Order: sequence, then C-alpha cells, then structure tokens
Amino acid sequence: MTKTATKSNVTLVTIALFVATFMAAIEGTIVSTAMPTIVGDLRGVSLMNWVFSIFLLTNAIATPIYGKLADSVGRKPMFIGGILIFIFGSVMSGLSHSMVVLIFWRAVQGIGAGSIMPISNTIIADIYPLEKRAQVLGLNSSAWGIASVIAPLLGGFIVDHLSWHWIFFINLPIGLIVMMMVQLFLHEDKHHTESKMDIMGTTWLTIMLLAVMYAFQLVGQDPIKWQIVAACFLVTIIATIMFIRTERLAADPLIPMELFDNRTFVVQNIVVFLVSGFLIGYEVYLPDWTQGILGLRASMAGFAVTPSSLMWIVGSFLAGKLLARTSPYRIINLSLFFILTGAIIMVLIPAYTPFVAFLGISMICGTGFGLTVTTSIISVQNEVKPTQIGVATSFNTLCRTLGQTLMISIFGIVMNMTMLRGVRQTKGTSLKMMDKLINPLTANELSDKILPALRQVLYHSLHNVFVVGLILIVIAYFANLADRKNKKQRIN
Repeated sequence: MTKTATKSNVTLVTIALFVATFMAAIEGTIVSTAMPTIVGDLRGVSLMNWVFSIFLLTNAIATPIYGKLADSVGRKPMFIGGILIFIFGSVMSGLSHSMVVLIFWRAVQGIGAGSIMPISNTIIADIYPLEKRAQVLGLNSSAWGIASVIAPLLGGFIVDHLSWHWIFFINLPIGLIVMMMVQLFLHEDKHHTESKMDIMGTTWLTIMLLAVMYAFQLVGQDPIKWQIVAACFLVTIIATIMFIRTERLAADPLIPMELFDNRTFVVQNIVVFLVSGFLIGYEVYLPDWTQGILGLRASMAGFAVTPSSLMWIVGSFLAGKLLARTSPYRIINLSLFFILTGAIIMVLIPAYTPFVAFLGISMICGTGFGLTVTTSIISVQNEVKPTQIGVATSFNTLCRTLGQTLMISIFGIVMNMTMLRGVRQTKGTSLKMMDKLINPLTANELSDKILPALRQVLYHSLHNVFVVGLILIVIAYFANLADRKNKKQRIN
C-alpha cells in the first residue's frame, strides 16, 4: 500500500516516525513535571488529574478510528492530519488561561496523538520486510523509554528557564518538521474507496471506552464514588453489546468482528494487554522503591528503568530473528519467561536490595517487553488481510493503552489500601509522612527514628503491587496456552 522510492527515503521516513513517537511519548511525563507550576499559575488543583486523564481518554477513543481511516483513506493523509491536530492542540494548550480551557485543549491534543503510534507501526509494516520490521519497531518503541528518562530533565529545564507554556509550544516546530518529512519522503498509492464511516459503531465504541476509562479513573480516587462507578460499568456492558451487534450488521465495520474468529489475533492482543499493565506498574512504582526505600535521587530512580529501554531494542531484534524460525506462540512463551523471572524477583527481594540489582531486573524485563510487544504487533498484522492492517495495528495499540490505563488505577488502589493499613498499624506514622518519604527532597524532614517504620510500610505496599503484577503475567502465560495448537505455525 505504501511505497518508498529509495533507501534514503525509507530512512528519512523512519526518522520522522521515531521523532513523532518520541513527541507523543514525552508529552505525558513532561506535563507531569511542570504540573506543580501549572497548578500554581492557573489555580485548579482539584482538576489536575483531568489534565492527564482526558489526554488518555481521547487518545484511546481516536486510535481505532485512525486505524480504520488509515486502511480506507491512506496512511499518509491520516498521519499528517493527526499530527496537525496534535500540534494545534499543543499550541492552544500553551495559550490556556484556566484549567478548564487547558483540559479542553488537552482533549484535542489526545485526539491527534491517537494517530501517531498505530499509523507509525502500520507504515513500518508497509515499508519493511519481516525481520527488518521487528528491528525498526523496537527502535521506534524505544522512544517511550528514552522519553521517560529525558522528559523530567527537559521539563524541569523548560519550566526553570522559560515557562510552562513552552512544554506545549515546543511541539509546534517538531510537528511541522515531521509533517514535512512524511509529505516529502513517504510515497503512497492513491486510495479510491466508496466505503462510508461506521458512525454507529464509532459512537458505541466511544461510549464504551469513555465509560470504562472514566470508571477506572474514579476507582483510583479517594473517596471512591461507587454508585457512579457501578453506573459506568453498566453503561460499558450495554455499549459493548450494542457495539458488537452493530459491527456484525455493518457493511463496512470499524472493527470487523471476523478478526476475533482468529485465535492468534485474540491471544496476542490479550497478552499485550496484560503485559502492558505490568509494564506501567513496573515503570511507575520502581522509582518509588529506589527513592522512598533506598533514598536515592530522582535522576537515579529514572536510571533504574533505563536498561529496560535499551534491552527492549535487543528483545525486538531477537523477535525479528525468531519470527522467521518459529511460531508467535513459542516466542511469547520465551518473552513471558523473561518477564515472569523479573516479576518473581521483584516479589521476593528484600526492601534494601542494592541498586545494581534493579539494573539487572530492568534488563531482564526489558528483553521480555521488547520480545512481547514486537511479536504481538507483527503477529496481528500478519493474521489479517492487507486491507485490514491499519485496523489490526490500531486495535493492538488500543489494547496496550487500555492495559496501562486500567491497571494503573488498580495498582493505585492496592498501593493506597496497603499504605493506609500499614500507617494505621504503625504508631506515630501518617499518610503525609509517606508522601514526604517517597520524595527524596523532603525525606530528610522526617525523624531518623520513624524512617525505618515508614520504609517498611512502603515496602509492603510496593510488594503487594508487584504481586498483582506477577498475577498478570501468570494469566498472560495461560492465555498464550490457548494458542498452543498453532505452536508450529510461522509467520511468512
């Protein structure tokens, strides 16, 4: 579907896709770094969480829509259109004068960002052969790991030397350069399609995703509004039933139900959903361990997860080699072995484990992440018709987004409940003290006598989080067993 004339064109397009992915990846972390300053300026601390939540919501909703349009209209126009919406939302976010206005434009920004990851991976599928594709997907995915390390430093620098507005304005020149490179160097056959957009399917999917993601946002808050949560889950069930019914009857469905008749397609998406849930827990809570228990600086905490980003690339390269020789079933078994090993170690290690051990764990998990995600993307692309690659890739991306979004709320509940129980059982401690403990800049304000008890509470809380993470990987392993009939089936 997409053709590039020369190797240099392919390279330039790949660079543009990497920059676009990095731009989207860095957005979440860099905003969190600047959030204290933004709240102080716009005075809306009660609405702070929605600055992040609305971006995730609209991103998830837009992802499958872009996937369908990429197949019917073309990769190039939808990718450029998504980038254009993203940078417009970025500029308007930077010009916001209140938290409500900022939240609105973050929603627009999320709609644009929904195009970047799935269409990037779809374009890579178009322009690279199988083995090389896995390597490039690994490099492209590494943008997320690199962003997690660079974003806090970049965000702090921008806020200190310019203003918080520039964390959004910086996307304008970068986005324009990406659009220009894709326009000039990505050559795509023209699309002539008479298919109509599946409006009803899109509507029911939007309602379903809004309801389920909003429910998990509420579950992560304190106190939990259970009546609203129950109502959201009821809406989710109804919308899901109506979506499936609509898609089965639609002439040109947003997500063809026939895809779910393919066992490998279903299993790969379930596995990546569960692994993505563990991944977000690992990346969010490991720094809490290194900062709150070991007392290390935030920069060192970020460095603890850096090896996983590097080994992600190695895992992707390994996936490319293995996909030509064996089945996705066996590769996922191998990848889950790496992640399971890391998860078991995280559950068993004592509180004051040396920092270097976390680097080793990060390397083990990173290899598994790279193997799993790359194998999953390529497998689902291979299991569908060429005209459905965009839809399949975007659905895989949606599963990863949902896995991270839903599980971070569950991890938060486990963390908060364990901390609350621990504080109640430990005399002279409070949740405010726990907040100070996790921040190495304020930990020195706590008494040396109370620090060991607080660190023990934090250790038990993190331990329970990683127990839940371990359960996710065990479930993923059993889910992969459902595809064992295809254990000899290779990807061609």
